[in-house]
Amino acid sequence: MKGYVFHGPGQGAWEEVADPGLQEATDAIVRVDAVTICGTDLHILKGDVPEVRPGTVLGHEAVGEIVEVGAEVRSVRPGDRVLVSCISSCGRCRYCREAMYGQCRGGGGWILGHLIDGTQADYVRVPYADLSVHVLPGSVDNEDAVLLADIFPTAYEVGVLNGRVRPGDTVVVVGAGPIGLAAIATARLFAPERVVAVDLAASRLEAARKLGAEAVADASEAPEQLIADLTDGLGADVVIEAVGVPETFELSTRMVRPGGHVANVGVHGKPATLHLEDLWIKNVTITTGLVDTHSTPTLLRMAAAGRLPTSQLVTHGFPLERMEEAYEVFSRAGETGALKVVLGGPQREVVPVPGA
Repeated sequence: MKGYVFHGPGQGAWEEVADPGLQEATDAIVRVDAVTICGTDLHILKGDVPEVRPGTVLGHEAVGEIVEVGAEVRSVRPGDRVLVSCISSCGRCRYCREAMYGQCRGGGGWILGHLIDGTQADYVRVPYADLSVHVLPGSVDNEDAVLLADIFPTAYEVGVLNGRVRPGDTVVVVGAGPIGLAAIATARLFAPERVVAVDLAASRLEAARKLGAEAVADASEAPEQLIADLTDGLGADVVIEAVGVPETFELSTRMVRPGGHVANVGVHGKPATLHLEDLWIKNVTITTGLVDTHSTPTLLRMAAAGRLPTSQLVTHGFPLERMEEAYEVFSRAGETGALKVVLGGPQREVVPVPGA
């Protein structure tokens, strides 16, 4: 088969790789029908995630069809159309029992495209299949469903829930990329008074307006003043950082009100300064987090009911074999206007996996 392989910082290629096979009785093999590229994949290519070994197939989000399962898999069977979660769960360790699947100590957590081969390939091995894939309702198509593998649960759990968005709040989302836009969409489920998007790109600010942001601000034009004006000098109740660079984290801490919450979602590759000389007296709560995907079943039900604007985030589509082109388009989002790129084609005949 073919997959997108990481060969070191700045180096990735769509090339021949070995077909996956069952390694544990709890594994499943999934034929990939739709996959997307995440900002985290770009961080890996930049060298920001040193745990990823050269030779690893990237990707941690997919929709596909089960083609083979291990002897202990009970919840899915060959022929099922499933969402492959970005997080795998052993279901037995302390963290999994507390629904903190991202911190799994039993061999799960974020492993796809990180510690083991991922989903940007024709086929993928999914460990702990009973707890790490979700059977999809027929009313949710592949393009919509693949956005529920990572960006929507990440934005909802690490941004909106950690930030404790409540009715009547002023919520500021710093970074109107895919995660930020999903945070805007899911924050609005809690009836805030207003959502404000901050970004450098006019196209992304326009996308934020279409998803419900009541106000937008160019990050280069003192957004702190806009937030102060909107809140009578108080500051935002919740600031969701969705970029992952020192400047945006520090900006977020300047815009939050005393007693407010800063929910960091961005993947940081460099240290950021925490200005405790200003913050210690303000009763500010700062949270960090890796998504746990405990909300995925809820989000799937909402998508099936038409309550999530998933398709509005998809700007580009490619067949799998144009993976390198898709990476180029996604990595130059400021020029191309890319939000989410989805790769995959029409339904294909199931090809038996060797040894199945």
